[in-house]
Amino acid sequence: MRLRLLACLSLVTLCAGCNYVVLLGYLIGGPPSIEPEYDSMTGNSMTSKDVVVAVAVYAPKEVRYNFSHVDRELSKFITRKMLRHDIVCLNPDAVQQWLDEHPNWDEPEEIGRGVGATHVVYVDLTRYTLFDGNNHELYWGKAECDVTVYELDEDGEGEPTYSKELMTRFPLAAPQSTSDISRAGFQYRFMTRIAEEIGRCFYEHFNGDDISDAT
Repeated sequence: MRLRLLACLSLVTLCAGCNYVVLLGYLIGGPPSIEPEYDSMTGNSMTSKDVVVAVAVYAPKEVRYNFSHVDRELSKFITRKMLRHDIVCLNPDAVQQWLDEHPNWDEPEEIGRGVGATHVVYVDLTRYTLFDGNNHELYWGKAECDVTVYELDEDGEGEPTYSKELMTRFPLAAPQSTSDISRAGFQYRFMTRIAEEIGRCFYEHFNGDDISDAT
């Protein structure tokens, strides 16, 4: 108990300019949570009973030219994030198999019917770059995407119920030297960040969660 009190006092000392009431609240109950935008806008929740989600990512040829499997990889990252937050998702390999077998699909709700999902989280990835402009000695990932949710009724008919444009930059504060991390390692962290920002549309998160992604 004494050690815990000393730790709390140390934090208070370090944050002499902070609001002590807010800091005390952090120490007692953790940082305040942020409600998923999907929940607040639709009045529904992806964690509700009987909700089964299929995640599908589309990337145009100009994006896949340099990153041939970015769409498949991102769908896996998003699915894993959602599963960890108690959202039931279909295996991304099964969703991808349906897409491969039905290349002429037209509307995202067709994916839901084909794989047996009640909701389709459809991500249109319009931009994906790793470097800070033309400087290939600095990693500063940038991605842009449109996230749309299609909800299917009992007859398998669907319509969009939620849509959001997202622009991701990683790291958040400043670029990272290519000498500090491998390309594969950076892409893993960057993909994780994109998936996290998409996932936060559907699950609760907390103030302070972004600290580790600042640099």
